[in-house]
Amino acid sequence: MNATIKMEGAACAPFYLPQGDECEIFATAAHNDLPLLLKGPTGCGKTRFVTHMAATLGRSLYTVACHDDLSAADLIGRYLLKGGETVWVDGPLTRAVREGAICYLDEVVEARKDVTVVLHPLTDDRRILPIDRTGEELEAAEGFMLVASYNPGYQNILKTLKPSTRQRFLSVEFDFPAQAHEVSVVARESGLDEERVKPLVRLAGKLRDLKGQDLEEGVSTRLVIYAATLIRQGMPVNRAILAAMIEPLTDDADVKRGLLDLVTAIFG
Repeated sequence: MNATIKMEGAACAPFYLPQGDECEIFATAAHNDLPLLLKGPTGCGKTRFVTHMAATLGRSLYTVACHDDLSAADLIGRYLLKGGETVWVDGPLTRAVREGAICYLDEVVEARKDVTVVLHPLTDDRRILPIDRTGEELEAAEGFMLVASYNPGYQNILKTLKPSTRQRFLSVEFDFPAQAHEVSVVARESGLDEERVKPLVRLAGKLRDLKGQDLEEGVSTRLVIYAATLIRQGMPVNRAILAAMIEPLTDDADVKRGLLDLVTAIFG
């Protein structure tokens, strides 16, 4: 099946500026029933990319934000009381399998270990979802695609994807955009002109260089857009940067002072 993109879907898709051939890889994977794993830091555009591609391909999308308490039952479904009766209610993964939709598991390593066991038969040539509670064995409808993401730099020894799971997926690595690319994205999303966006993006690059030193995580493109939006609305630059690019990164007063010195060096 050819990896064609529906242009009518592309017209209404959320804005996404490709950094490489990731759109082609996603479309090819979707049309050949292949699962896809997206690797990259928080806030670099993975979720926007999936939303863009689902709209572009004209497919429904179920997004699940994974967390420590997310279990296989949360994805598959459970029996619930409704109107005095006990009824089965499909979870988002089951709905996607039945409908032929895309199911996106954001930060999949955060979920409980029983989740990956459920994914295995969906990520090989079987493409089935066993539902023990109902006795069903669902074959994935045409169009079903499993997409997962995680941040390799944020893993620890207790939260990793086993090789047996990683090797079931195609994989694409994401990173923050190159400076010119990010300036274009931030300007378009915020409405602030590119010349005023450029120093914000330079600052973001400097802050990202501090990851693993003073900061656990670098500043996301999303936060840069927030700062630019505040500035476009008339907020003073330093106040906008403090609210959108400094306070979200740390609670440590000494670290904040150091980051503000960096802001002064760039903006004066």
